[in-house]
Amino acid sequence: MNARPAVGPRRRLVVLRHAKSAWPDGVPDHERPLATRGRRDAPAAGRAMAGADLLPDLALCSTAVRARETWELAAEQWGTPPPVRFDERLYGADIPELLQSVSEVPEHVRTLLLVGHNPGLEELVLELAGDGVDDTLDHVRTKFPTSAVAVLVWHGSDWRRLGPGDALLTDVVVPRGKKE
Repeated sequence: MNARPAVGPRRRLVVLRHAKSAWPDGVPDHERPLATRGRRDAPAAGRAMAGADLLPDLALCSTAVRARETWELAAEQWGTPPPVRFDERLYGADIPELLQSVSEVPEHVRTLLLVGHNPGLEELVLELAGDGVDDTLDHVRTKFPTSAVAVLVWHGSDWRRLGPGDALLTDVVVPRGKKE
């Protein structure tokens, strides 16, 4: 196991890849909305997070339309959604950009939700996970599909200290909504 010894309070980083998006002609990538399947799957992701007691204290969300719609549909499944920060740096972000956004999160936040895009989110999960429970790491290495939720747990005094190998990947789920 590569993760550092437990120091500081337990923190959770919940990573949510945006739900399935549409590809309308003439619409810039940043403005692409969710597809019908995405509109079904995003609420399912919110329900799965609530059922697993993964409600965040704060959410960081890409400014892309499909990420914002995923956030809104997932958060509608919770009694009182947490504050959200829409961060343009998360659109197309790589690991350093994602970690920079996470490092700016206030110390009092224990559970942080990060809503964004691949390949950055998948790479971030693999970079931060020093180890995984069961086959979680293999699951992410194989595929981190739309609406996937990954849960990373680590002990640290603040978000600025989160780095490679520091976390344990405890769960990966891919919630899907039912077709009507």
